[in-house]
Amino acid sequence: MADKKYSERIHKDKNYEYITVSNDENGVRIYTLKNGLKVFLAQNFDAPKIQTYIPVRTGSNNDPADNTGLAHYLEHMMFKGTSKLGTRDWDKESALLNQISDLYEEHKAENDSEKKKTIYRKIDELSQEASQYAIANEYDKAISSLGATGTNAHTWFDETVYKNNIPSNELEKWLKIEKERFSKLVLRLFHTELESVYEEFNRAQDNDARLVQYELMDALFPTHPNGQQTTLGNAEHLKNPSMKAIHKYFDEYYVPNNYAMVLVGDLDFDETIRLIDQYFGTIPYRELPKKTPVIEQPITGIVERTVKSPTTPRVQLAWRTDSYGTKEVMLADIVANILSNRGEAGLLDLNINQTQKLLWAQAYSIGLKQYGYFSIVAVPKETQTLEEAKNLVLEQIELVKKGEFPDWMLTAIINDFKVQRMKALETADGLATNLYDTYIKGRTWEQELNEMDEYAKFTKEDVISFANEFFKENYVIVNKEKGINDKLIRVENPGITPVKINREAQSEFLLEILAEKTEDIKPEFIDYDKEILTDFVKGKKLSFVKNKYNDIAQVYFIFPLGSDHDRDLGVSTQILQYLGTEKFSADDLKKEFFKIGVTNDFKTTNDQLTISLNGLEENIPKGIELLQHWMQEVKPDQEVYNQFVQTLLENRAAIKKDKARIMTALTNYTKLGEFSRFTDIISKEELESSNVEVFTERMKTLFRFPYQIFFYGRDFNVFKDYIEKYIEPESWPVPQPKKYPEPETVGNVYFTNYDMVQMEMSRIGKGATVNTANFGKINVFNEYFGRGLSSIVFQEIRESKSLAYSAYVSYAANAELDHPDYITTYIGTQPDKLQIAVDTMTELMAELPEVQAQFENARNSALKQIASARITRTNIFFNTLRLKKLNIYHDFRRDIYQQIESLTFEDVKEFYNNYIKSIHFNTAIIGKKENLNMEAVDKMGAFREVTLKDIFGH
Repeated sequence: MADKKYSERIHKDKNYEYITVSNDENGVRIYTLKNGLKVFLAQNFDAPKIQTYIPVRTGSNNDPADNTGLAHYLEHMMFKGTSKLGTRDWDKESALLNQISDLYEEHKAENDSEKKKTIYRKIDELSQEASQYAIANEYDKAISSLGATGTNAHTWFDETVYKNNIPSNELEKWLKIEKERFSKLVLRLFHTELESVYEEFNRAQDNDARLVQYELMDALFPTHPNGQQTTLGNAEHLKNPSMKAIHKYFDEYYVPNNYAMVLVGDLDFDETIRLIDQYFGTIPYRELPKKTPVIEQPITGIVERTVKSPTTPRVQLAWRTDSYGTKEVMLADIVANILSNRGEAGLLDLNINQTQKLLWAQAYSIGLKQYGYFSIVAVPKETQTLEEAKNLVLEQIELVKKGEFPDWMLTAIINDFKVQRMKALETADGLATNLYDTYIKGRTWEQELNEMDEYAKFTKEDVISFANEFFKENYVIVNKEKGINDKLIRVENPGITPVKINREAQSEFLLEILAEKTEDIKPEFIDYDKEILTDFVKGKKLSFVKNKYNDIAQVYFIFPLGSDHDRDLGVSTQILQYLGTEKFSADDLKKEFFKIGVTNDFKTTNDQLTISLNGLEENIPKGIELLQHWMQEVKPDQEVYNQFVQTLLENRAAIKKDKARIMTALTNYTKLGEFSRFTDIISKEELESSNVEVFTERMKTLFRFPYQIFFYGRDFNVFKDYIEKYIEPESWPVPQPKKYPEPETVGNVYFTNYDMVQMEMSRIGKGATVNTANFGKINVFNEYFGRGLSSIVFQEIRESKSLAYSAYVSYAANAELDHPDYITTYIGTQPDKLQIAVDTMTELMAELPEVQAQFENARNSALKQIASARITRTNIFFNTLRLKKLNIYHDFRRDIYQQIESLTFEDVKEFYNNYIKSIHFNTAIIGKKENLNMEAVDKMGAFREVTLKDIFGH
């Protein structure tokens, strides 16, 4: 890959000055309006859509020390509307909000617990009165009326980023809406949203990775906000918020000279900047607060911390670095990739993971706006101590310090960086994400594009010198032990009275948005026969889609053979990763793939095995040659296999300690019973008594089964020429697949005990056999009733009653004919809210609520989303494979669009009554048994506590 030099150029037209960077293939333009607003624009014509980000250069690091969590809470409140959006009578509502704000100041200052409760009851009472004038989720209704997708936001150390992907014809309406919400903050429905944030805080307590991360950052940064102010905030501060402090924060940091507009997609540069200036150029510039930088003292020894939770033990080490973009961070990034890289050819990959000395180890480096860190995570085997795990990974760092890594490694890493950047920048979202990240970190686009050249200047000697200077006994180590987490905060339910959500009401601002007509985008439905070229080589079907974006190619060998046909297939592909050939060891094979920048992947599903290669097109022939040699010449090694089995069994044990995996297993058990694909796995006894050749022989003979090939790249003819020599005649038929039962859901409740703050509950109901004639109805039902910020379920469960941070209802059509659909409801909440949450969900689902305006919004949003969507890249081919399972051979979105065009609420109600209302649900619940509300559980059905062995099958 030829390197390019990038330099800034200033351009002036009659209205605006802007910057471009020479040789920038993305054509990014950077404007600065008179009020200081930075605008990043780039074109991408994959679809008539625009990916938008509004990144604000502030986050939890700017929280006041006595109001941590404020930036994140403000992010939530930015979705609550303004003095025009989300209100029925602003004069009356604002007077009440001012009173509530004053009461929160009293509440914060009061130390007597009983008096605080009295004040809070008054807050709750006034909030009920204020809610009469509030219209919940009107921002989301306005945005979804445009056909927007991906509506969300996030807060981190130094950033708060607001996200929307909009149809390109709705740009001006989007700007009107965003200008309105960035002009004035209104803290309506404040105390109910605060409770939702606390539920998010509780979810974080149940997140093992966050617990370790919090401890690590606290030790790495004993004075800097990076470690002293978590994004979610301190529990006491969340209990004692200040509306005035949030308003002050908004006024100080949400100013145009402190945020940017990033738009990438189907846009006209001149018209877009004119519109942005028209709406956002009028917001006044304001000086930012003066901040004194917090300087950390060097870490001069080893700082050790311990965290306990029910999950598998592990150890994490971290060294503090300089800030993003500095030489130190770049070298730390290189060392992290010398240890762990995508080609799995790093020192940790080969010396630890490949040899199975630990269950798993990985290194990574993160550069923040101020400071950063280099870290290694190591998961020991059951027979190992955390100390042993630590010593094993420190040995790999010593190898870097001695220069005991291949000379070619540095070049391969830099080339991989370049390929990954190329892939990221080809999509609108990838480019927009890179642009906003550049803005947040205070870098120029020129610096970002030249970064690869800066990496390429480093020599092996530079890396060795850095490692010897950097890696000393000046690190933080967090020992994550298995045990009871004594730091969990059990939160008392404050007893919030449900507020009115005024489903039928619409503000004048929203009505204006809905009334303003734009020229519709016409949907485009793909002709798969035209877009996919097919040919046959030696009787083997080859399909081709042209890559119009860059020189990266992908090859897929697709076998109509999965775990249903051969239960042991997945294990066979796993053991292959640890075996080599007479010519190459397993380590050497990984190195050879990484040298040429080609990655390989083996993916087994129930009905398909896909082997893929991904890399620069010029290197794909070498990748295929390596793959074919590896699979056909794989050398069985019983000793390596025996070690693999022990690692596999330990990984199974580790999974059974992980809350998310347990919930997945419990949900599967609740849906499908004790015998399913999930539980039908090779037993410990079978694994231990097997001969490795049973598995390697599968790989050697795999290409004798039927399969097809898909190539995504530039030159199909060249590909056909070199693939031909690897195609051999088919000689083996595909075995008959195993059939798994799909039992009725009859009202049973299955519970698994786990030490956690929240309760998670999922209810699963088996529906009718999939009917493609219902797909349009399902689309609108989910949008209207069950998913998204403006859905009926979200409004009632979260906005009105603050019962959960996450709650949804989802109807999932089966992906294959002759199999049933399933409907799932989910709630994650505090134990003392479970009963009312269950009652609320049951009440909601007893009769489909009718809110005609909300239904029309959902229907129109669904139409606009389809109209502005385009099928591109490898999806062109893989969509055909998915549709084939439903006996569909055309772009089925056309049928769905046509159904939605004429859809009425009565149609959806009829679908609900016929397909959902009579369904019986099984229920999965995970939580701490002593907190389980049996009164709530008894209402749902026959209760049974199930063991980990029950739900995992081992």
